[in-house]
Amino acid sequence: MPDFATYPSLKNKPVLVTGGASGIGGEAVRAFAAQGARVAFLDMDAAASAQITAQTGAPHVVCDLRDIPAMQAAIATLAEDVGPFEVLVNNAARDDRHDWQDVTPAYWDERMDTNLRHMFFAIQAVAPDMAKTGGGSIINMGSSGWWETCADMSVYATAKAAVHGLTRSMARELGADRIRVNALVPGWVMTDRQKTLWATPEALEGRRKQQCLPDLIDPVYVANMILFLAADDSAMCTAGNYMVEAGAI
Repeated sequence: MPDFATYPSLKNKPVLVTGGASGIGGEAVRAFAAQGARVAFLDMDAAASAQITAQTGAPHVVCDLRDIPAMQAAIATLAEDVGPFEVLVNNAARDDRHDWQDVTPAYWDERMDTNLRHMFFAIQAVAPDMAKTGGGSIINMGSSGWWETCADMSVYATAKAAVHGLTRSMARELGADRIRVNALVPGWVMTDRQKTLWATPEALEGRRKQQCLPDLIDPVYVANMILFLAADDSAMCTAGNYMVEAGAI
């Protein structure tokens, strides 16, 4: 990997990452720790969380984000540890495949709880302290899946499309307090989960042809965009969609 930028404004900055134990979230926690940020994270995987904490020193709370009161309590606990959060990375999601004809109301509700609802309530939990400290940055993780009209993920795609409405509306709601709210839109990122479940040679070849760039997307490049949006370097960026999808069409 090449050398990447250092952002002085991230040093000692309190940062919260949801779903921070693996994949893009784990890479983001490592990236913030390398910048000297006071990063903490939430995840429901206790073993993976312990590994990330061992690697980075970042405190965590094991938490199911579908349980909003538990999430709110976990955020408060971590804020006592690292300080009032000035950056929130709303990363946690799960892109399970499903046949639209098999979707039940219960499955729909659970997928929305997993991929969308917690984002709003995490913002609600951290924004008042951001306002008191003079501003902050909220980064909501979207997905290129709905832009590209991908199959077998209609409920997931609906939730991820809604992230853009949440982002733009909250950018307006919070802008007067100098809180920036942006959506980061990754393409097909080669996390361990993707490699294990779906990255067959045939699928990867098709993806290379679909992208403008021939290289597959490593999670570090998504983490790099997260760092930029969190840092003061992006101080005039809000209500935007920032694509990291190698020009996929």
